[in-house]
Amino acid sequence: MNGPCSGQGNGYGSQALLTRLEHWLTKRILQMGFSVMAAVPDTDQVYPLLGRAHDSLSLAENPAYNVSYPTYLGAKFDASTTNFSYLIPAPEQSESSEPLEVLLSFLSPITPTSTLRQSIPASYMTVEVKGGFNVSVYVDINGQWVSGNRGSQIVWELAQQQLGESNKGLKTWKIRRETELLLSEERDQAEWGTLHFTAPSDLRHEAGISGRVRPQFARTGTLQNEVDHDFRGIMEEEPIFAFAKCFHLDASKTTSDSVMFSFALIQEPVTQFASARGLTFMRPLWASWFSSVTSLIQFHYLDYPTAARLASNYSAQLAIDAHRSGSDDYVDIVALTARQVMGATVFSGTPDDPILFLKEISSNGNFQTIDVIFPSFPFFLYTNPRWLAYLLEPLIEHMLSGQYPNKYAMHDLGAHFPNATGHADGRDEYMPVEECGNILLMGLALVNSLIYDTSAAAGSVWSSLGSPSFDPNPATSAFSLRNLETRDGVFGLDDSWGGSTKGLKQAQKWVTKSYRLWKQWTEYLIDFSLRPHFQLSTDDFAGPLELQTNLALKGILGIKAMSQISETIDNKEDAKYYKNISDVYISKWEGYGISRDGSHAKLAYHWYGSWTTLYNLYADTLLCFHLEGTSSASAPSPDLRSGSQEPLIPSESHHHHQPPSSKTGFVSQNIYKIQSTWYDAVRQKYGLPLDSRHLYTKSDWEFFAAAVASKPVRSEILQSVAKWLNETSTDRPFTDLYETEGTGGWPGAHFMARPVTGGHFAFLTLDKACGGKAMDGLAFLDDDVNEGKEEVGSQKVEL
Repeated sequence: MNGPCSGQGNGYGSQALLTRLEHWLTKRILQMGFSVMAAVPDTDQVYPLLGRAHDSLSLAENPAYNVSYPTYLGAKFDASTTNFSYLIPAPEQSESSEPLEVLLSFLSPITPTSTLRQSIPASYMTVEVKGGFNVSVYVDINGQWVSGNRGSQIVWELAQQQLGESNKGLKTWKIRRETELLLSEERDQAEWGTLHFTAPSDLRHEAGISGRVRPQFARTGTLQNEVDHDFRGIMEEEPIFAFAKCFHLDASKTTSDSVMFSFALIQEPVTQFASARGLTFMRPLWASWFSSVTSLIQFHYLDYPTAARLASNYSAQLAIDAHRSGSDDYVDIVALTARQVMGATVFSGTPDDPILFLKEISSNGNFQTIDVIFPSFPFFLYTNPRWLAYLLEPLIEHMLSGQYPNKYAMHDLGAHFPNATGHADGRDEYMPVEECGNILLMGLALVNSLIYDTSAAAGSVWSSLGSPSFDPNPATSAFSLRNLETRDGVFGLDDSWGGSTKGLKQAQKWVTKSYRLWKQWTEYLIDFSLRPHFQLSTDDFAGPLELQTNLALKGILGIKAMSQISETIDNKEDAKYYKNISDVYISKWEGYGISRDGSHAKLAYHWYGSWTTLYNLYADTLLCFHLEGTSSASAPSPDLRSGSQEPLIPSESHHHHQPPSSKTGFVSQNIYKIQSTWYDAVRQKYGLPLDSRHLYTKSDWEFFAAAVASKPVRSEILQSVAKWLNETSTDRPFTDLYETEGTGGWPGAHFMARPVTGGHFAFLTLDKACGGKAMDGLAFLDDDVNEGKEEVGSQKVEL
């Protein structure tokens, strides 16, 4: 093979989980149309590295090359990076006998200190080579990146730009559908927008038929700098868009070199949203800071060192915290989770009013589903709570504008992403107690995240970084991005999130604006949460049920949350009113929901012999209710045999009545104890089943439940989930719904890549809640556990 290269011249994932990750990534890469190859000059060897480029190579007649395969060394990953490593043997005539190392490194940065960077819909791939002989590396993509329909007609072009006054520049393949289907999807994939595939301008390029371009590279080790302008369908003489780089390495010693590519899907608008001003095409948030797509692509490409450093800081801190909270397996689980959560989101709005939109991937495509945000919110509280505020903002704005007719909180902003057109008829999926409870609990969690005195007491380690300035203007968002900062030479960093007096002022500004909605949702819960009528919970795949114990708990905790939300704006009367009601309700709930023998919570009040995972108990601890010494009355249980519920309206005397009994915490410590013991008894091979009806489980709720169980039970559940990840046959991105016995497969619905896996961060968020005291309040769970068991999951790591 003769060509331009001729001549001489962190903590990462465990191997078992890596095997699963490799399978997921390879499957997705094959679906998207992405190939990486390496060719060694002066030989006839070409080495496919990623994708299925060799399918095209095998079709060539008299190819004049041999398809060989490198030694695959495996993969490593953290929260933002995935690396694949290979060895290519030295050619016989090479002065060096050592194999060449090739590293393919993919970076999708999670940058909790920079919302600006997080808003950019782009990722990086770096190819690094190390050795003593020359090699050519080839990368291509096809049109499947811009359409889920392989028959779609596409168009493309190659654009170039200079970088300042230097001779260096960038070249970018731009690919899109010929006729874009604005704000539509096919097979869960956007049918509008332009893909930008960027590389340094000194690389060779070519667009053409896959069956010609790939074999040509295999023969020559280079590309022809030509562009096929015969626009056609994605799989019609499959057009591909390729770059090639020749690495000249020193034969007398081991040297290294690298090249970096970027991928960006640019859409404008990103969604449509029934905002307060009416149905609006929403621009991407990045467009507020970059005047053109060209300037965005250039900034993103040149920002790689900074983005990589910020992402590495997040990954390293996450690994340390996860190891302290769980184990090596837990480090891997949250690392796999992080990019999956952010991959379901898109930033929009303006710096004055930022918004984060979210898609319910794979289950039904709902837009901004409250009971999908709720299981994911531990991730956001740990990573950057302002992003949780941006998730809630469009829901609050829409309902505050009067476009949703029901008194309870809506299920979602639209039946299918990217169209947040609302439900003016009020006929969204019926989960009234679920959604009211969810948004109230998240609302208080957000308020609590703002209020802390020292950086050590902050719920996120990145919250206290930046300026403590506060904008009192009631017309602006309490969480605007108007004052981006430069710190340590890094541009575009967020100011601080809350803290000191700023946090209380931010919380008051945010709550005051929408206080009537918080009250409205709470009043609904007062009427209907203690004895929920026939309805769905978030686990809608299990079907509707009346008098659900876990659902009722969520509603009661929501009322309790409202008492503290009211305290935030110094509304003492409302705070006392809602507190007293919640105290009465929780006492009644304990009588209704616990089994006759007192060993566990029932699935439903009237379903004797049933049991449930009481995952909503997590909110009691997260919101620090378990630290309070409250009073609650023991009241006789009313007759629950009625098929419908009568609204339970507390009398006016509740404004001034404190229930006469006392206990520690809001939910009794005994509830925590019996549930922890019960989870140990009913846990299966691959985890903790959701309830007594089936053996399937939800991984997000497993982590919620485990977080408020004893240390040994927490460890057992975590190990069961890790065992499922390591052993079972599910071959899609991280599912949250699976069977706990048998093959560990899907129970019917194939959930995958859903953001609800943010619930896996439940341990991490709880460790930092209540100024770091939340876990201390659960010490009673381990009173009878020996010292050795108490040390489970307490190991530390050094990065």
